[in-house]
Amino acid sequence: MIDDARTYAFLGPAGTFTQMALHEWVGDEPHEQVPHGSVDAALSALRAGEVDAAVVPIENSVEGGVSATLDALAGGGPLLLVGEVLVPITFVLAARPGTRLEDVRAVGTHSHAWAQVRGWMHTHLPRATYVPTLSTASGAQGLAVLAGEGDRDTAHYEAAVCAPVAASNHGLDVLAEGIEDNTSAVTRFVVVSRPGSVPPATGKDKTTLVAYQRADRAGGLLELLEQFSVRGINMTRLESRPTKASMGSYCFSIDIEGHVSDERVGEALMGLKRVCADVRFLGSYPRADGGEAEVHEHTSDDAFGEARAWLRSLRG
Repeated sequence: MIDDARTYAFLGPAGTFTQMALHEWVGDEPHEQVPHGSVDAALSALRAGEVDAAVVPIENSVEGGVSATLDALAGGGPLLLVGEVLVPITFVLAARPGTRLEDVRAVGTHSHAWAQVRGWMHTHLPRATYVPTLSTASGAQGLAVLAGEGDRDTAHYEAAVCAPVAASNHGLDVLAEGIEDNTSAVTRFVVVSRPGSVPPATGKDKTTLVAYQRADRAGGLLELLEQFSVRGINMTRLESRPTKASMGSYCFSIDIEGHVSDERVGEALMGLKRVCADVRFLGSYPRADGGEAEVHEHTSDDAFGEARAWLRSLRG
C-alpha cells in the first residue's frame, strides 16, 4: 500500500473485476473509489491529479495483455506501477427478471470476457450475437437501465456476461453460472501512481518497462532480448504493440523478474538504454504470487560488485 494513496480511480462501474481487485489491494484502509468508463479515463484522471492512484487490468491468463492498458501506459505522461493484484475470474449469464435462456438473442459484455465464454455460448446459445460493452459491469448496468424503458424488443441485448456481484448489484436474475471455459482463468491488475518513489525491493519483485527499437532490422529484437539473457533475467511477459507512428512500427511491453535496485536488472536497463531508441521504465513492485526469481551465482549482486571492483583495479 502506498501511504499517500487514498482516492482510487478504477475501471467501472461498480461490480467490475477491477473493483474486486481494488478491494483486495486496499483491504480495510479508508479510501475513496472513483469509477471511470474506460482505462484511458481512469489513467487520465490520475495524470491530471484528480486521484491518488488507479487500478486497471493489464493481463489475462486466457487472452494475454489488455491492449488499452498497455497502450495507455506506453504513451502519455509517465506513470509508475507500484503493485499488482491477481483475481480469479468466474462469470455468470445475467438477465432482467422474467427472461428465459431461450429468450436470449444477443449478449452484452467486455471483449475479454466474451473470449473466455465462447465455448459455453457455442454450446448453449449458438445463435446469440455478441454486443461489446465498456466493461462486464457496464453490460449488467445496461440491462438494469433498460429495464424501465419500453419493452424487451428495444434493448440491444437480452443478457450480460458479468461477475456475480454485478448481477446482484443491478437486480438481475442469473440464468447460468460458472460459464467460463477455463475455470483457472486469472486476471492481473496493476496499481498505478504518478512518478515518485519506487517500492523497496522484497526479493520477490517484478519490473515492467516498454522498449522502442531504433529501427526495424534483422536481429533487432534479439539484441534487445540479449540484454536480459546474458544477465540471467527471466521475462514473464513480452508483447509487441504498434507505436501508431507508422505501419510496421512497434514497441515491446515487457515484464521481468527482479527489481531495479538489483545489480543484474540495473545492468540490463543500462544495456537497453544503449541499444534502444527509448526505454520507458514503468516500475518495480512486489509480485502478487510471491514468486522468487532464480538467481545464479554469476548473476548475483555480489558477482556484479566483484566484477566492477576488478575493472576499477585495472583502470586504476
